[in-house]
Amino acid sequence: MFFKTDTAKIKRWREERHWSQEHLAQLAGIGLRTLQRIENGQQASSETLKALANAFSVDVVALSVDPEIEAAQIVRNRQTEAVRALRLSFLIHAACYVVVAAVFMTISIGLGAFVMKWPLLWVTVALLGHGAALAVVELVTRFDRQGGYGS
Repeated sequence: MFFKTDTAKIKRWREERHWSQEHLAQLAGIGLRTLQRIENGQQASSETLKALANAFSVDVVALSVDPEIEAAQIVRNRQTEAVRALRLSFLIHAACYVVVAAVFMTISIGLGAFVMKWPLLWVTVALLGHGAALAVVELVTRFDRQGGYGS
């Protein structure tokens, strides 16, 4: 199985140990420029990865990212963004509802009769539908994150 170098983890571990790039390069027996390229996102060779793993006293796999796990994380991030966008759209819809309801009430009070009840009813139904959709998405997302769907 092919593993991609987790360059952020290498940099984070180095900084957590308060090691300079020079110190880690010396411990691993690799060039400083090589370490700098790795920390800037360039992939490391298997020998360099083994040397870095030895310097950190971990297995080589600990310095790698499984492409399947990375792809799953990207999908999760996109789902999270979609749910956030749906929440925001619901809040905007609710704010507009308050304004529209106030306008409809003002019109009705001005005319002396509740003539705007049907438009207000339809605006309310639309808001409730939007809220129901948000609730379903939130429940499905929570179920999925808790290991639903046979994950």
